[in-house]
Order: sequence, then structure tokens, then C-alpha cells
Amino acid sequence: MPKLKTNRAAAKRFRKTAKGFKRAQSHRRHILTKKPSKRKRQLRAPSMVAKQDLVRLEQLLPNH
Repeated sequence: MPKLKTNRAAAKRFRKTAKGFKRAQSHRRHILTKKPSKRKRQLRAPSMVAKQDLVRLEQLLPNH
């Protein structure tokens, strides 16, 4: 049986934690001058992956 391969794109986007996987928020890359400070501040905090997506993420990251 072949080795299980990690999806490298997913490995760069998600980090395994004790409670699941954390992910970064979108909309923080460019055109930041027109966005309010409150919105940028709230986008700073990492979010957790939804429980509906955990099965797919565990398939993409079998070794994590």
C-alpha cells in the first residue's frame, strides 16, 4: 500500500490545534485603506474550521 500524501496547499493554510484546525481570515491582503479599523482588527484573529469541513480536512492532512 502506498504512503499517504499530505496535500501541500492545505498544509500551508491550516494548522492543527488541540480543538481542531485553525485557519486565517480572508480580506486582509490588500485594499486595506478603505476598510474600517474595527473590521481589520476583527480579521486579525484566527478562526476555527467548521465541523462540517473537518472530515474533508482530515483526508487532505492525514499525517497531522
